[in-house]
Amino acid sequence: MDTIKPPCQIVDANDNLIGHKMRGNIDAEHDYYRVSALWLTNLSGDILIAQRVLTKKNDPGKWGPAVAGTLEEGDTYETNIRKEILEEIGLSDIELSVGPKVLTTSPRHYFSQWFTASCDIPASDLKLQAEEVAQVAWISKDNLINDISTNPDRYLAGMIDTVNLFS
Repeated sequence: MDTIKPPCQIVDANDNLIGHKMRGNIDAEHDYYRVSALWLTNLSGDILIAQRVLTKKNDPGKWGPAVAGTLEEGDTYETNIRKEILEEIGLSDIELSVGPKVLTTSPRHYFSQWFTASCDIPASDLKLQAEEVAQVAWISKDNLINDISTNPDRYLAGMIDTVNLFS
């Protein structure tokens, strides 16, 4: 049974909170919202990527960063990413560093506050949230860049920009 999620934070073009809207009422052309995201690497430099489940409204089945989530009422970027890390891949007590904040304006308008972390847990040991994550995989940066170039439709729009952001 689906639970009703709290409303999402709506911000202005400078990332100032101006209100809240239920997820289904966000106007993709006009509303700006907030997202926290995790760039997770292991000691070998591989990157953890996650595939969205096929039932997602936006970008079903696409591969993206290890963890990402929309900020809900009462969240900060950091509380949101910690909640999403635990929910989506089952990790807690992970040491985070604050990364860049990026504004995306197409196909939706949102600010992404990136966080970075490193861990060496095998992908098979992660506890995936079935409603959000179909699978995860560790991939080398070179292989990820090559696969995005060869198969761009498999990835979230802007994924190559994300890889370049952390290069």
